[in-house]
Amino acid sequence: MAAQTLYAELARQLNSIGALRRGLLRALPADCPSGTAATLSLLHRHGEMRMSRLCELLAVDMSVTSRHVAHSVDRGWVERAPDPGDRRSRLLRLTPAGTTKLGELHERNSLLLSRQLAEWSDGDIGELIGMLERLRRSFAAEPQEPQEPQEPQEPQEAVDPAEAVDPAERAETLVPRPTPG
Repeated sequence: MAAQTLYAELARQLNSIGALRRGLLRALPADCPSGTAATLSLLHRHGEMRMSRLCELLAVDMSVTSRHVAHSVDRGWVERAPDPGDRRSRLLRLTPAGTTKLGELHERNSLLLSRQLAEWSDGDIGELIGMLERLRRSFAAEPQEPQEPQEPQEPQEAVDPAEAVDPAERAETLVPRPTPG
């Protein structure tokens, strides 16, 4: 019974993290809403890609992704280039201005976090980072809900792991630090 109480409290605390995340998203500048920030972040992390791949990573439909990309292109943060493998398709890539914008977003988030956690020790912050990373990996490894026992079923076709989208690669709640390159 004590374990269930712990899990219930954990669920409550995780719900409260949603409010913290929304606060960080509200701190984004007006010219770069959260979907645009996620687009820049994913292009930085994964490099150039087709719109369909960006849709997968953002976990939204094509119309929403198109709006984020158009917003980014209009501001010079992303460019569309012909795909050498399929001239009908376009590849999206981050521009130097997009990398600069991503750096500004990171600095903005870092400043906000440093103000909010000013009384925390570096050790406490490091411990929180480690525990959140461990939690994320646990959910990425087995994102399953408890299930009732079922009758044996026919084997399903295996998904090629190279084509599967890791839930951890989906849009992040915070803008990551751009790496030089």
